[in-house]
Amino acid sequence: MDWKNKVAVVTGASSGIGAATARQLARAGMRVVLVARRLERLLRLEAEIESGGGKAEIAAADLSSEEERAGVFEWVGAADVLVNNAGFGWYGYFSEMNWETARELLQVNIGATAHLTSLFLPGMLARDAGHIVNVGSISGSIPSQGIAMYGASKAFVDAFTTSLYRETRGTRVQVSVVRAGPVKTEFGEAALGRENGGHVPTEKIGVSAEHVAWRIWKLLLRPRRVIYVPGWLRVVPWFELSFGWLEDWIGPLLLKRQCRER
Repeated sequence: MDWKNKVAVVTGASSGIGAATARQLARAGMRVVLVARRLERLLRLEAEIESGGGKAEIAAADLSSEEERAGVFEWVGAADVLVNNAGFGWYGYFSEMNWETARELLQVNIGATAHLTSLFLPGMLARDAGHIVNVGSISGSIPSQGIAMYGASKAFVDAFTTSLYRETRGTRVQVSVVRAGPVKTEFGEAALGRENGGHVPTEKIGVSAEHVAWRIWKLLLRPRRVIYVPGWLRVVPWFELSFGWLEDWIGPLLLKRQCRER
């Protein structure tokens, strides 16, 4: 499909994977709609994209709010690509996670993905064209200590995407999930900044956000239900099936150590 001048809505576009994806799609000739809460960052990204000859527009919104999600859809009207990237994590014992943080995580990681998809997907099906890309995580396939809520939210993204992929077979609408491993972004810093949050053990390793963005662009050119970033992570779900018992022993020790250091 020729994506030039098509509209791409990218959530969580103020930093990390979202910002890198917006830049990548704009360089490819798409009109990008930047969605996030931090308006000042969106304004800088919009100016950067337009100074490079790209096209960008801003739809500032708090995606934990149903009303603001609906407002994004009403303002955009129709999109050819929807990249559901917005999300955040928290690391530590679930028993120490306050409910306000947990509820916001559910609203952003799950609620925004499902709600925005429900708003944009019918139009794509009516036009028989479009692509929804949900940015998931390898943690959705590997239940791990310290990220009970985050991992569960990404397991939802996995199941949700697979179901929609099968529902849209026979149409020209594509639905895909990106199962990403550690990525060098503000993710760990943001998790640490929340009440009782701890250091994410993988926060200092991983691929760049630009690499994930490049893989998302390649996914638009060659649609598939799922991709792993980096690619070798496709073996990890098999590790859980074969050696989950090992993590049952080692995982709690790692969590205890990380929480002791915070």
